[in-house]
Amino acid sequence: MTTDHVSSRATVYVVDDDASVRESLNSLIRSAGMAVKVFASPLDFLELEPLDEVACVVLDVRMPGLDGLSLQKKLLESGKGIPIIFITGHGEVPLVVRAMKMGAIDFLKKPFKDTDLLDAIASALSRASTTLDERSQLSDLRRRFETLTPREKEVVLESALGKANKRIAFDHCVTESTVKVHKHNAMRKMGIRSSAELTLALHRLKQQ
Repeated sequence: MTTDHVSSRATVYVVDDDASVRESLNSLIRSAGMAVKVFASPLDFLELEPLDEVACVVLDVRMPGLDGLSLQKKLLESGKGIPIIFITGHGEVPLVVRAMKMGAIDFLKKPFKDTDLLDAIASALSRASTTLDERSQLSDLRRRFETLTPREKEVVLESALGKANKRIAFDHCVTESTVKVHKHNAMRKMGIRSSAELTLALHRLKQQ
């Protein structure tokens, strides 16, 4: 997926208590062809519901009240893994380390180059788009799995655990041919072409 395509359907949220910074970043990001929404504080941003599916946050670290790192923590705790780019007038190493450990895309010290910020935004939006695509694929996989009959589910789940068809047949008092039919039908319904792909798909479902 190209960056241009991602940008055309993405939103960049800017959270900074400095009005001049908000105005400057608003103009810069819009000039790059992206939608922008600006907020004067983390609390204002938290009131926004829902967040756009493909988005990132350009976030000042030091603000009165709830600071940038605290907002990052709140977003993670609420399950909103939106990519964050921190901007700051300070360069304290502990802050940088903490932010990056919690998944920040980048940490830019003011004044930064416009190109550095736009590159970081492109990286953040690419990650957000990839995450959205993965969620969509997983949702489709789960929907397909739910179309299986109870016996088909049993067969593929036991197969994914490494059980041979003969063993599954013995455990369920059916013939090995019957197990193969159930497995074939299940794989067809799920759009899966190999046993290895089936095992991987069921592992993904189990992790959710």
